[in-house]
Parts: sequence; structure tokens; C-alpha cells
Amino acid sequence: MKKTVTLTLCALMLSVSLSGCFTTKHSIGSGGSGQTSESKMQWYALWGLVPINQVDGGAMASGATDYTIKTQISLLNYLFSVVTGFVTVYSQTVTVTK
Repeated sequence: MKKTVTLTLCALMLSVSLSGCFTTKHSIGSGGSGQTSESKMQWYALWGLVPINQVDGGAMASGATDYTIKTQISLLNYLFSVVTGFVTVYSQTVTVTK
């Protein structure tokens, strides 16, 4: 019985940790070449309904005509959510590659 409970808990923790990361990519022009990139955290309150700060990908590109904007919820964002989730604050990372 103890082995079954331990195995079930391990499987549950593994499934939660491997639940996947949410990523969206937008290519502007011919896309970024990967030479330079800049990342910022976008924060939301009330389970993602109210943005706390504004991250502008176009402004992060600083006038470039060819760049890629990647919006991602990664393991790091999930770890932040463990700490801030009780006050319903969540984050995502916005990266602009030129």
C-alpha cells in the first residue's frame, strides 16, 4: 500500500512538472536572426485577468524591421506562481530576438 501511494505521488508530481510550457512566437518581417535578444516579465493579477505591467515587444525591438517576439510561460514562471499564486499573481516571459 505504501509503495502504491509513493508511486502515485511520484507520478502526479512528474505529470505536473511536465505539464508543458505555453509558447507563442510571432515573426515580424523575416524574423529575428538570433544575434541579440531582450527578455522582460509580464505580470498579471486575478488569475491573468488584470495586467500589472505592460511589456511592448515592438518597443523592445527598438526600431528593428526583422524580429521575433516569443511569449512563454516556462518552468521559471511556474515556480514564481507557486510563491505568488496565493495572491493570484502570475507571470509570463516576453523575449524579442533581433
